[in-house]
Amino acid sequence: MIRVAIANQKGGVGKTTTAINISTAFAASGWRTLLIDLDPQGNASTGIGCAANEREYSSYDLLVGEAGLAECAVATRIRNLDLVPATQDLSGAEVELVNVDHRTNRLRDALTRNAVAEGAYDICFIDCPPSLGLLTLNALTAADSLLVPLQCEFFALEGLSQLLQTVEQVQQRFNAELGIVGVALTMFDKRNRLTDQVSDDVRSCLGKLVFDTVIPRNVRLSEAPSHGLPALIYDQFCTGSRAYIELARELIGRLPERRIAA
Repeated sequence: MIRVAIANQKGGVGKTTTAINISTAFAASGWRTLLIDLDPQGNASTGIGCAANEREYSSYDLLVGEAGLAECAVATRIRNLDLVPATQDLSGAEVELVNVDHRTNRLRDALTRNAVAEGAYDICFIDCPPSLGLLTLNALTAADSLLVPLQCEFFALEGLSQLLQTVEQVQQRFNAELGIVGVALTMFDKRNRLTDQVSDDVRSCLGKLVFDTVIPRNVRLSEAPSHGLPALIYDQFCTGSRAYIELARELIGRLPERRIAA
């Protein structure tokens, strides 16, 4: 199972929207897909149609070892897409795990312990909280790759260097295999000159690491979560949905080959 963490310590950059719609695009392409909601806000869970009262087990239970992956993963209305939802319990996980041995390895160990259940999926996306705390460190330690959504605004650039430094530290201390699969520019507004400037600056700095596809500002992307649906289901023909389909195609081209089960 390929594991991709979707992270950026800055909030409001389209991280959860990216997690939901990329997962949906992969599932629609035939990949057996798992989405783990590791954000205490639980927006990925509600945005994909998993109500709070439907969450018997959650990513909190997975982290603290009270339940396994097979128990925590629930089927969504989207074929080939399962979800490990988040609940409010997750907000206390960072405090509870502070004095636990190997606290940054909890998610990786949980997935390793569930090798049989893990074999049910081709790819796992992990939606991280908007911080570089213990939950995000668990995701980066468990992941093979990191996908970074980056809003096309000046302040978004300021946190990018900090995130890259964190990735380097994780590589040195916890997960030498972690690599950045790409940076996705989000909330792109071609009418705004600053958007073009930020895009040019990021591409000149990171080169081919930045995906060619950009995610535009789009009303339908904002509306979809209120209906408990990915934008790709809510309106597959809107510009935002088409952009995420193209981004998924690019991402597939950057991932290692995987074996599809019969």
